[in-house]
Amino acid sequence: MPSWLRYLGFLGLIGLLGLFTDNPGFYGFFGFFGFFGFANITHDERLEANINKATRNTFISFLLVFSLTTIYVSLTKQLIAYAWGFAIAFALQILIFTLSLQYYEKMEQN
Repeated sequence: MPSWLRYLGFLGLIGLLGLFTDNPGFYGFFGFFGFFGFANITHDERLEANINKATRNTFISFLLVFSLTTIYVSLTKQLIAYAWGFAIAFALQILIFTLSLQYYEKMEQN
């Protein structure tokens, strides 16, 4: 059974909005095309366990970023920090999930 992670690659199409709008932030979505690399990976119990571990790391990073953002906003009253916190948390989640999953997959092969 193939891995369902490859379907995350279709989120890369959101990057095309950067061509039609004045917001270059959409170009970051092109990074999702990398998930098409999971098309040939067999979905088994080991992969499921590694996905769960990578998701745990992602969730912890999300909690840390938004906790720190909330503390910062409550001390400084700069509400724009929530927008920056959201953007940073989103990018960090994708990065941490991808790197964690890659690390756990390589550790299992050795």
